[in-house]
Amino acid sequence: MADLNLTQAEAYALIAMEKHRVNEDRSDFPMGGQSLVLPIQSPDKREQFLLDLSRGRIDLLKVKMQNRGRQVVVLVRLDLGGAPHRNPDDQEIPAPHLHVYREDYGDKWAIPVPADRFTATTDVWATLEEFMRFCNITQPPHIERGLFT
Repeated sequence: MADLNLTQAEAYALIAMEKHRVNEDRSDFPMGGQSLVLPIQSPDKREQFLLDLSRGRIDLLKVKMQNRGRQVVVLVRLDLGGAPHRNPDDQEIPAPHLHVYREDYGDKWAIPVPADRFTATTDVWATLEEFMRFCNITQPPHIERGLFT
C-alpha cells in the first residue's frame, strides 16, 4: 500500500517533479456535475500521478483542480468558487483557495490563492494552464476546451 504520510520534503519533491501525460487520449473539460481523472507520470515513469478536474453541478464557476501522488495523496488542490475553507487552527479562508500538502495534515490546510501564480481565477481555462504550471506538468494531457471553460 502507498505511504500516505509524506514528509514535507517528499511532498515538495513530488510537487516539483516534472510530470508528463501517459498517452495521447483527448478528454473534454468537465461540464456541470462532471469529473475527470487523468494519469500523468514522471519522465522516468517511476512516479505516477493523477490530475483530477471536477465542476459543480449548478455553479459552473465551482471548479476543483487537484494533483495527487501515490494514487491517494493530495499534493495540490485549487478550489474555485464554493464555500470558504476552515483550517485546523479555525482560520477561515475564502474561495478561491489553494491546498498544498502539509506534513501531518495532508490537504487540510488552505491558503489564499497566490496572485502571482494564478492571475485570473475567473477564467477557468487560463487557471487550468496556471495550475498545471504550478504542479510542473510540462507535457499535459490533451484536454479539450468546452463551451463554458
